[in-house]
Amino acid sequence: MRERLYSLLNGDGRAAMWYGRVMTALIVASLLPLCFKGSSPVLESIEYVCVLVFIADYLARWATADLKVGKGGLSFLIYPFTPMAIIDLLSILPVFNALNDALRTLRVLRLFRALRAFKLIRYSKSTSAIAAVFEKQREALLAVLCLAIGYILVSALAIFNVEPETFNTFFDAVYWAVVSLTTVGYGDLYPSSDVGRTIAMISSLMGVAVVALPSGIITAGMLDELRGGGISD
Repeated sequence: MRERLYSLLNGDGRAAMWYGRVMTALIVASLLPLCFKGSSPVLESIEYVCVLVFIADYLARWATADLKVGKGGLSFLIYPFTPMAIIDLLSILPVFNALNDALRTLRVLRLFRALRAFKLIRYSKSTSAIAAVFEKQREALLAVLCLAIGYILVSALAIFNVEPETFNTFFDAVYWAVVSLTTVGYGDLYPSSDVGRTIAMISSLMGVAVVALPSGIITAGMLDELRGGGISD
């Protein structure tokens, strides 16, 4: 029985294919309420139906965790802490915001609904391949992340001490550094002195290089995945 359930959830057969299509439709439907500021009986009904299915799916995957993780009884303890299981759990939490009046003020719970979009990774071979690339390249991407954080802190410290009259708080300096790193350039905060502008030019040049690094890493990983047959129809 559990083997059949596992095959339905993770297999490649016709039943698993249709299950994936139904779940994909429900995931998309569950995101519809986020497109409206208010609520309505129809939207609430869609939310409740989708969440009930998501809860059943989460429990079914947990019940077959040993077949997925492959570590015996320990699998049932490991599974809730896997990335997709965490996304599944967080995507269910917003329903408690609607059921409990005391939690209605916690609007942050509504944001967890957006995490349901990541559930689509499970039902698409292409997105699964992309997730596999991130998993394989996680050490390189983590190194780039550390480099970016270091760049932001150094740039923020430099500009904050050079132009304290422009950047009232260190958070303003960090915000400016992030905007410079991403080459967005909102223009709401900018240095006015020659030294500050010099720092801005150097930071912008470094920002372009830092932003380009993860793109190259992900592209190389995708090429390896394509050569290995990780993406196929």
